[in-house]
Amino acid sequence: MDIRKVKKLIELLESSGVDEIEIHEGDGSVRVTRRRDPPAAPVHHYHAAPAVAPLTAMPPSAGGPAPGGAVEPETETEGQLPPGYVVTSPMVGTFYQASSPGSKPFVSIGQRVAPGDTLCIIEAMKILNQIESEVAGEVKAIIAENGHPVEYGEPLFVIDTDA
Repeated sequence: MDIRKVKKLIELLESSGVDEIEIHEGDGSVRVTRRRDPPAAPVHHYHAAPAVAPLTAMPPSAGGPAPGGAVEPETETEGQLPPGYVVTSPMVGTFYQASSPGSKPFVSIGQRVAPGDTLCIIEAMKILNQIESEVAGEVKAIIAENGHPVEYGEPLFVIDTDA
């Protein structure tokens, strides 16, 4: 069957309410099937909010917890984080430090950030969600690994707001 005919079948399928077309021509046949995915949601720009940090990880300090939820994990599996504002993941997904492979990371250790600066992208259900800084300061640690999955509430960055 001619490729132009196959393309025409695809166009016909897309413009109609039909999910599948099968055509037999001589000894050959072609079946074109459309899989209906739910409509894609728009890309949302999430802000890492202090409320996302697990409350059990917040250490007591004189005068209450530090602004933004300074967190020092007490579990051995996470190791010790430098003191500062901990940006946690607002969702489950895959952590990316840059907009595409080979691109420069959004932030690096020692870099100053301002509120609204993009820190990373978390891909969830094929939607790229920009995670922005809520505070100004210096990036002290990048905890998540590029291309690896992250959980809701998992620490991603530590930002020194005193710097």
